[in-house]
Amino acid sequence: MLKESDRQALKEHFAEQLVGPVTLTMFTQAPLKIVVPGMQECELCAQVRELVEEVAELSEHITAEIHEFREEQELAEKLGIDKIPAIAIIGAEDHGVRFYGAPSGYEFAAFLEAMFAVSRQDSGLTDESREALAELENDVHLQVFVTPPCPHCPRATLLAMRAAVESPRVTSDGVEVIEFPHLGNKYGVQGVPHIVLNELHSFTGAVPEEVFIAHIVAAGSAD
Repeated sequence: MLKESDRQALKEHFAEQLVGPVTLTMFTQAPLKIVVPGMQECELCAQVRELVEEVAELSEHITAEIHEFREEQELAEKLGIDKIPAIAIIGAEDHGVRFYGAPSGYEFAAFLEAMFAVSRQDSGLTDESREALAELENDVHLQVFVTPPCPHCPRATLLAMRAAVESPRVTSDGVEVIEFPHLGNKYGVQGVPHIVLNELHSFTGAVPEEVFIAHIVAAGSAD
């Protein structure tokens, strides 16, 4: 999945940016070592698994855990995983950072930055954003719908994931909408990035950090 030049560049980047553990907990569709009649690993799942395993090989800080979605439902439910392929990006603690689909195209950069944030246990948000999130009264679940060719989507993905790292009341899902068209239809996604908050509020576009955080605070303050 990764070119040798990319592998070398990532090794150097990881050596600079990763300071704590990162576990990439990936859910796929079928057993990887046991052949079961009628159970094939979906093509996209296989691609995401390969990517996760290759990335994990590039740093001692990164661990890849591969799980079968149907056979490990208890773990999936514990982690809030409800579709595949899925990657839970977990640091020393689980901040609720998830990515559904393949983190490809521009989204790969957001995927890496999310890893760095959970590794450092530091959201990287401004002091104003941190203070606003500290005042949240209710939990907020963010779903950020993106597509790989969208150059503005990684900003929204990363802001959502940074908010999840910052606040225990926030969880964040990056969702590659082309791979989950039924969700695009459900939430009326006509442009990306499209952000859904608690299934009650939504907005579209890559907005500044202060505006993004204001949407989260509004959702967390709603009855």
